[in-house]
Amino acid sequence: MYKISEFAKLTGLSKETLRYYAEVKLLEPAYIDPKNNYRYYDDGSYFLAVLLVKLRSLGFTIQEMISVMEDESFQNLDSLLHQKRNKVMLEIEELQLQMKAIDEFLLSGEEESK
Repeated sequence: MYKISEFAKLTGLSKETLRYYAEVKLLEPAYIDPKNNYRYYDDGSYFLAVLLVKLRSLGFTIQEMISVMEDESFQNLDSLLHQKRNKVMLEIEELQLQMKAIDEFLLSGEEESK
């Protein structure tokens, strides 16, 4: 069992994030000592924390992460990852169009100053 400070160092999640994740029922401690309310995490918690860190780095929202965690079989994860990938591809296309528009605008300004 890991105290919250040890678990935070181990996972890279802050103590505040761990408390918030527990509050929204995303990652609850394995055990809370009733005497002092210290939170303890176990190896199973570590696996889930690593998954949450990865999902967050992929741009998942808290609600999307909750959806993944509620589906203990993780069957929904594949679908969500494909949706996320498609969304990123659309954002890339939009940004490329925006960049093209900027380049054209810059080019027209350069031509007018000649």
